[in-house]
Amino acid sequence: MKTTLKALALGAMIGAGMTTVAAATECIAPANPGGGWDFTCRQISQIMYEIGAVPNPVQVTNMAGAGGGVAYTHVVAERGNDADVFVAASSATTTRLAQNAFSGMKADQVRWLGTIGGDPGVIVVAKDSPYKTINDLIEAVKTDPSKNAFAGGSAVGGFDHLKVLMMMNRAGFKDVRAIKYIGVDGGADAITQTVGGFTAAMTGDISEISGFIKSGDVRALAVFAEERVAAFPDIPTAKEQGLDLVAMNWRGVYVPKDISDEEFNVWSDRLQKVAASEQWKKVMADNGLAPYTLIGPDFEAWVSNNISEIEQISRDIGIIK
Repeated sequence: MKTTLKALALGAMIGAGMTTVAAATECIAPANPGGGWDFTCRQISQIMYEIGAVPNPVQVTNMAGAGGGVAYTHVVAERGNDADVFVAASSATTTRLAQNAFSGMKADQVRWLGTIGGDPGVIVVAKDSPYKTINDLIEAVKTDPSKNAFAGGSAVGGFDHLKVLMMMNRAGFKDVRAIKYIGVDGGADAITQTVGGFTAAMTGDISEISGFIKSGDVRALAVFAEERVAAFPDIPTAKEQGLDLVAMNWRGVYVPKDISDEEFNVWSDRLQKVAASEQWKKVMADNGLAPYTLIGPDFEAWVSNNISEIEQISRDIGIIK
């Protein structure tokens, strides 16, 4: 017999002798407490209630497993028309969907509600590197990819690797298999590869390597954000340098596919209010996030394009067929 998590929660409250009904709204964090998805759920949920976007506190449910796949499958299979649930997501979610890591699940089986902040990608080189701009590095890679490798804190095919491939693809370099990438265990190890001269550059999220930038061990050539990051105003965006690329480890949410357009619009309005709130601005400042707001149809279109690009690049490098 199928029993939803919401029913279990309600039953527990009745058993405890409570006479009021639990909060109708639920956010699913597809991971254990303490991670990025848990952070997204708890911060957005708390702010929604504080600013009056929802009438009752939001219940947060942690549903770890399969890198987000357990929660995704649960929503698709059991909550398809539940207008009271939303789910935390990030760039990892869409990357795994693009690479068919969720056992046949597809991106169009949910509705992508929006993103309201992100951890911008960044490209850095050693402090004594001859490359002064992102275009210097790109031209060097085009000339001789074998002598200009990249290091990153994700495995081959992961988001750090994909940022490099998208960067070179946008610059007109199509031979993605020629680009050398060394995946190591985290941003600190990737920085060591670059500072030690083993790679020409390192790619990661700005929050994980901010200390190395501040210390002067590395020099940032570009940040993959719409605007310069407030904490690092001297780092130019890739867009400023003529490269049309935004690569954020975005923080956002999706909702079940079969809710009505009216219900989807209600969620869009709620998320927009969170994005505009002083509370969310403080959360971003306190946690090193940059503004990145795409909500409703704009975000749905962006996700579709992003997944298509990742699918193609993943095929080109042999991650998927």
